[in-house]
Amino acid sequence: MAGFLATIRRLYLSIYNWTLFVGWVQVFYFSVKQLKESGHQQVYNAVERPLQFAQTAAVLEILHGLVGLVRSPVTATLPQIGSRLYLTWGILWSFPEVRNHVLVSSLVISWSITEIIRYSFYGMKEAFGFAPSLLLWLRYSTFLLLYVTGITSEVGLVYLALPFMKESGKYSFRMPNKWNFSFDYLYGAMLILAIYVPGSPHMYRYMLVQRSKALSKSKKE
Repeated sequence: MAGFLATIRRLYLSIYNWTLFVGWVQVFYFSVKQLKESGHQQVYNAVERPLQFAQTAAVLEILHGLVGLVRSPVTATLPQIGSRLYLTWGILWSFPEVRNHVLVSSLVISWSITEIIRYSFYGMKEAFGFAPSLLLWLRYSTFLLLYVTGITSEVGLVYLALPFMKESGKYSFRMPNKWNFSFDYLYGAMLILAIYVPGSPHMYRYMLVQRSKALSKSKKE
């Protein structure tokens, strides 16, 4: 029975990883194609559907960690996926005014390269039991640059959206109302920007530690 469940687990995770791999390949392809053909202004329109699919499906990774399907700690997975969902739905989908900015291009290209490497790495490990050494190195090295470009793009887009949050009042609840509750989406966004200040260096250091462990282990093997 244990062997059967292990096989089902590997099959499910293989399908999950390769499906998300295909999704991010589409994001990368459409973004580069659009950049070459007409510049950065229409990149979001070109990648919107595959981006929303691939990024939203990543919510399952939180569940995978919670039920023990994978060893990744939820404390590391949750903030990364949460911030990306916030950018995907809470910023880009909610505020069309920022979609034609060049930071959208740097964001989706940084995300897509990172995820193409990551999902192919885990897809290979689940499907075949191993991953090539080059893919291992890419998995634990490309973040050195791509994390910086990705985070910079995330922070920049949230900042660019602030005036439109203030002007539209979208997702804000003013008093009085029947729930006797108020919430200002603008202040929420400003709080998120403040969290990036300690959160980003902390996550970067965490990934550096993971890189050191993974590459040291591969050398011993």
